[in-house]
Amino acid sequence: MRLIEHIHDSYVYTRRVDVLSGHLAGLLPPNALSLDVGCGDGLVAHLIKQKRSDIDLRGIDVIVRRQTHIPVEAFDGQAIPYGDATFDAVMFIDVLHHAQDPMRLLHEAVRTTRKAIVIKDHTLNGCLAGPTLRFLDWVGNARHGVALPYNYWPEKKWFEAFATCNLTFRVWKSALHLYPRPANWLFGRSLHFIARLDVR
Repeated sequence: MRLIEHIHDSYVYTRRVDVLSGHLAGLLPPNALSLDVGCGDGLVAHLIKQKRSDIDLRGIDVIVRRQTHIPVEAFDGQAIPYGDATFDAVMFIDVLHHAQDPMRLLHEAVRTTRKAIVIKDHTLNGCLAGPTLRFLDWVGNARHGVALPYNYWPEKKWFEAFATCNLTFRVWKSALHLYPRPANWLFGRSLHFIARLDVR
């Protein structure tokens, strides 16, 4: 396990968070007060703020780590502890597949945002998608005590969920190139997406 963690941290993680923050920074509204739900150590949000100085970002997580890059408050993983329309944008970065009830969290995001929801997650599509995603989740999250229900959805189910929440598509990207070659051929493929959805 330690060898795999070392390879992940030195070869994959730094590039992944930098590329990911670049994608996400371009999707947040101007001058947005934004909430990163399930932010972990807040590094991705911190990098977004470096790329977008107009963005104010704070985080919430079920497990608040000792050291974080942004202010982080604890929450129960189900109800976002803020009032209606508090934020301009709510982000879920590889979070919804960890939730026991992803739809409840999506509805909470709709309730607490005025403008947009930005999501980075996975699609359960393609050959060996399930085993590959479970491996990625285990390597990246098991050591941090993150729940691993492996609750992945195919693309069709994501679209149905967005329609149920009355959200309007602004952006859908699936060619993210998060990993260096040749890792991207194995772990990238069509397994990842970023979406920006606007509330109606």
